[in-house]
Order: sequence, then C-alpha cells, then structure tokens
Amino acid sequence: MPTLTSILYALSITGATALNYGSLNNNEKQFSQEFRDNYSILKHYGGNGPYSERRSHGISRDPPPACTVDQVIMIKRHGERYPSPSLGAGIEKTLSKLHAANTTFAGDLAFFNDWTYYVPNACWYNAETASGPYAGLLDGYNHGTEYRDRYGHLWDGESVVPMWASGYGRVIETARKFGEGFFGYNYSSNAALNVISEDEGMGANSLTPVCYDDRDAGICAALTNVMPLFKVAAERLNAQNPGLGVNETDVYYLMSMASFELNARAFSEWIDVFTQDEWVSFGYVEDLNYYYCAGPGDKTMAAVGSVYANASLTLLNEGPEKTNSLFFNFVHDTNITPILAALGLLTPEEDLPLDRIPFGNPYSTGDIVPQGGHFTIERLSCAQTAISNAGSYVRLVLNEAVVPFNKCTSGPGYSCPLEQYSTIVKGLLPDYVGQCKVPHKDPKSLDFWWVFNTTTELNYRTGPVGCQEGAVDF
Repeated sequence: MPTLTSILYALSITGATALNYGSLNNNEKQFSQEFRDNYSILKHYGGNGPYSERRSHGISRDPPPACTVDQVIMIKRHGERYPSPSLGAGIEKTLSKLHAANTTFAGDLAFFNDWTYYVPNACWYNAETASGPYAGLLDGYNHGTEYRDRYGHLWDGESVVPMWASGYGRVIETARKFGEGFFGYNYSSNAALNVISEDEGMGANSLTPVCYDDRDAGICAALTNVMPLFKVAAERLNAQNPGLGVNETDVYYLMSMASFELNARAFSEWIDVFTQDEWVSFGYVEDLNYYYCAGPGDKTMAAVGSVYANASLTLLNEGPEKTNSLFFNFVHDTNITPILAALGLLTPEEDLPLDRIPFGNPYSTGDIVPQGGHFTIERLSCAQTAISNAGSYVRLVLNEAVVPFNKCTSGPGYSCPLEQYSTIVKGLLPDYVGQCKVPHKDPKSLDFWWVFNTTTELNYRTGPVGCQEGAVDF
C-alpha cells in the first residue's frame, strides 16, 4: 500500500502532466488559435489620443539573459493634452454649426442633446490634462514609477541626477511629474531639472532644433484633411438629422475632437459616431501629416534628428564611466520623429501615397508618437554566451516595444554591437549645420548633456498656474 510520502512525491513529478491531461479531457486549448483584426481605436488617433504601447515583434522587453542595462537615453513626448488653439478654432466652428441646427438630434448623434465640450475655455487649449484615467500629468508620473522599477539600479539613491526639458509649459510639467514618479520622496533633492530654450538661436544645442532651409514645406502645406470616407460619414449624419449640413471638413474636426476627448475623460461617445473604416482613414491622414511634415517624407528632418542621434552616439561610446547612466529628456512629438528619420527607423521604402491607404505601412503614428510616446536607447553590458561575445550592445525601444535596428540584430535579444551600431549611424547621419544652413552665430553642437546644472530651483513651479500657453512657463 503506497505511503503518504510516495503519493506526494508522485504528484510532485506528474502534476504538470496531470493538469495538461485534465485540460485535454475538458476540451480546453492551452493556446488560443484566434488572432483577429488587432483593431484598437487608439491606433487610429494619430498623435492625438492617449498613450498606448507599440505593437511589438514579440521580443522581450526585459534585458536579454547575461546582459544588464548600464546606460539609458530616453526622449519623451509630453503627456496627454487638450487640442491646440488652431485645431480648437476649427472644432468650435463645427460645433457651432451643430448647435445652429436647433434640432433634437437623432441616430448616431442622439447623445449630442446632452453632451458638453470637454475644454473649459480657450485658456485650456494646448494644456496638459489633469482629469480622467488618461490624464497627461498621470501619464508622466506613472511612466516615472515604471522606469524607476526598470532602471532604478542605475541610481545610487544619493547622487543628484539631471533631467532635461525643452522650454514649454506642458513639456516641463511632464518632466516634473516623471521625476516625482522616478525619484519618489527624493525628487526635491536628487533631481535637477534643466530647461533648454526652444528659441531657434539655440542652433544645435537644443532638444528642439529647426531647419532654416526647409525646402519641403510646400509638400506639407499641400496636404488635405479630406478622405473619401469623410464624405460618406457626413452624408450619413445629414441623413439622420435633416438640415444639419455638415461636410467632409466638419467630419475631420469632429473626429479630431473625439481623438482628444479621452485625454480629459474616461469615455467618448463620439468614437461610435464613426465606423472603423472611417477611423482607419482618419489615422492615415495623421500618418501623412507626420510623415511629410515632421518625418522622413520631409528630406530635411533627418538632418534635424541627427543632432540628437549624433550626441547620443557620443554618450554611448563614452559609457557611464565617463558620463552618467541616466539621460531623461522631454520634448514634443515633432522632435522625436526627426530622430527616427535620422536613424532610418520605420522609414517606408517609398513615400506614402496620397490617394490610397497602404496597409502594412510601417509609419503608423499611433505606434510612433501617441501622447506621452517615448524613444529609449539602452546600452547593454553583456557577458560571453554561446552565440555572442562579451561587450557593449545597443537596443532601441519605442513605446516599450523593442525595435530591431535596421539589419543589425546579431546581439543578445536582437540588439546591435555598439561598435557596429556606431559605424552604421555615422554613415547615416547628414550634416545638420551645413544642410540646414545654421547661422554662424548659433551653436553647432549639443553640449548640455555634459554641461548642466545640479540645482533644484526648477523642479517645481514657483507661481500659480495661469493661462496655459507660453514658452517660458516654469
């Protein structure tokens, strides 16, 4: 007769098998075979809506086995915000048209009878949101806590760590909230916020460099916000509400308004006013705007992005022994897309067409620069393994998904050996000063990562929050 000990031992070595057999006997699959349309409205807002992680290649976000992260260079877009004043003007004009209809709305717009606009007044345009589960300030704080968990080993708990923000109100507030999340109780004493002016005269010593010779501006200006399905949507809403009289442009503004609503509220009824196909069209219009106005479709943007890419390459080769381990930077969306263009990341083989949607397009801005989007460069220190040598490697992470660097994936976790990464990047980067005709009097290189303040005087706002606009809103 078996003893209790022998029974327990038998269970310990066969438990997993027994569980698997039990699943099979119940006709349950261990893995689902359903991979459906992967549809999410957050991927068709362009850069307007709440942050969402990038759809990944299935590569683990954690460091590869035998590797540790010894240096991090991150650049983050500010958190979720209200619409810009110019977009707000178009939205208000369309809303006025709806109110002027003086009717009880029906069909897809029935909710509009009781709906109120989520922007309290014009002062709030451009401001970071502070309400709702997708709030911009919450985004910054949560991101800081997540990176403390991921990269906290790079801070000794005592040193003062500089951070850098471009000189715009919502960008600075995002940096502050991120700092509070990362440093916790020590933020007031161990973080040193450096604010870098957005003035064009900063030249290359800037987080927001500009090109003085933007020859592609005409292409950008020629883009239209109208897609065929916008007309279909307008006809549907007019049929449901006779006399309404909305057109394709009104539909674009209503969809833009909807894409910002979740930044301030937990729920938007406007989302269901439009079909999935219409949202896909809207998202592609946003892709076109970023591609041709701030991305690889504008041939000057690679030169603009080369400023950051070149300086970060210097940091990686110096390593944490000569510089620091943590470099947290905060900017706008259109300061990140040029960096990706400079590195040749996600650039389509051909320019995006203006007359159709190219499915499989790698330049999907919902995956690239959502509100709160960020691009992180990791320097890995790896031990010898059976398939790779000991040494330093580079891994690129966009919105928490590992993005293999072009064709250089021979390192652990599909990373790129630092030496090879350096060679490739040096061959890619154009001359910013020459191509963009930087004035002689302006700085020709980025040096604030090496020359920075360690005071805490900018860590907090010193006065009340007034109207939200302003480039020097400390």
